[in-house]
Amino acid sequence: MSMEVKEIFKQMNDYDLVEVYGEWLSELKIRGMIRTNNVVGELGEYLAIKYYQDTSGLPKLQAAPTGTQNIDAISINGDRYSIKATTGSVTGVFYGLNDPESEVEDKQKFEYVIIVIFNKDFTLNSIYELEWGGFIKLKRWHKRMRAWNISITKDLINSCKVIYQN
Repeated sequence: MSMEVKEIFKQMNDYDLVEVYGEWLSELKIRGMIRTNNVVGELGEYLAIKYYQDTSGLPKLQAAPTGTQNIDAISINGDRYSIKATTGSVTGVFYGLNDPESEVEDKQKFEYVIIVIFNKDFTLNSIYELEWGGFIKLKRWHKRMRAWNISITKDLINSCKVIYQN
């Protein structure tokens, strides 16, 4: 962010500064970067797809149609991608998989998980890609949500393909 913008923020009163957030959300929606107020999740999806499209050697992704279950993007080769973004130490949850007590093997829902990690200031820290088998191995049950997530650990990072790292 430019020094001029930071200085403008410092000069704003508290009410005007809060109003900037609403304007920021509106502009993100106008540009098609987000659809809801789930800023972390939707910005992660947008930036992951954009990075894959803009980077030579990576599959060209397109957003999955709104409402598509279990996936957020599809490659031009038909591979399915689930995209999770976080500013913390765990991803959002994955629904549609069997409970931990189930003895039935999970049906494959996607080929890859893309994990987008933001710094606390929303700058992009890293993008990782994990294959389905690695996801199955590393997923953790979230009792309250009754769904699965992934912890951001060294084991996870060692299991992933590094797509981007700041």
